[in-house]
Amino acid sequence: MLEDLIEDEGFAKVMKNNIAQLIIYLFEKDKNFGILCNISDVDFSPELPEDILSQFHSMTLFFLAGYTFETARIEDENLVFEAGFGTDNFGSVVNVPLLSIVQIIIDEQPIFINLSKYKKKEQANNSEKVDEEGVENSMNMFLSNPENSKFLK
Repeated sequence: MLEDLIEDEGFAKVMKNNIAQLIIYLFEKDKNFGILCNISDVDFSPELPEDILSQFHSMTLFFLAGYTFETARIEDENLVFEAGFGTDNFGSVVNVPLLSIVQIIIDEQPIFINLSKYKKKEQANNSEKVDEEGVENSMNMFLSNPENSKFLK
């Protein structure tokens, strides 16, 4: 029952909206916060050097304060901010999909937990594969019937 809910597209939409609204509220209140997120979904521009990237865990905490907080914004369905990494403070724009945010944290306390596991991209790729296979199978069936040759010219 719970697994069906957390993998549901509608539930993911509610969670994404709640994440966005809470982050906007924290921006309006000028309240620094942290996000715990799936690092595999995060994009860095420019890409981080391998020695820095390799230090991240699969679940990584980013704390938005100071310059990072000032640059933070929500664009489309992503939290975007600038941050410096490593001893050389390597600068990069961080792009975090809202549904990849697992927790929002203030003063070391989670104030929001995202339970959603819905992934739209994975489902879209699967349906495209099924559609391609279906078209190919349908065409093979059509061509295998000798009576259909009159439709081909």
